[in-house]
Amino acid sequence: MLAFWFAVMGVLYLLMQRSLQPQQTRVEANGDLVIERARDGHFYVPGRVNGADAVFLVDTGATMVMVGDAMALRAGLQGGVPTTFKTANGDRTGRVVEGVRISVGPMTVSNIRVGVGLSESEGQTALLGQSFLAKFDINLQKDRMVLKARP
Repeated sequence: MLAFWFAVMGVLYLLMQRSLQPQQTRVEANGDLVIERARDGHFYVPGRVNGADAVFLVDTGATMVMVGDAMALRAGLQGGVPTTFKTANGDRTGRVVEGVRISVGPMTVSNIRVGVGLSESEGQTALLGQSFLAKFDINLQKDRMVLKARP
């Protein structure tokens, strides 16, 4: 009987994990990147930091792209200028690395400033902030965010 309930809970857990994953992004014929709102109310998009896979949480209020130490290591982000970041959760020490290549869908921008200093609990999640987003027009329509490359 106990094994049955463990199996039921395992199946429910897997279904829940699958339903909470971010929706797939898509590229429209005109090159716009469409990001659907996730069930938790945020916008997530897969991308790359210097070629290392990442899942970005789109944060239009963040000054720059932010990654954790583990992701910075995978992406080869070395050096940088030590700084203190002012976050919603208080001050956090970290560093700013210049000249990083960020890719989201078909959009790649080089020479981006990236902050290193997210807590390790974020894992592969990074914040996609204004150091990248400012290069695009952003249109928010209910449960869709559209990034459009500027001419």
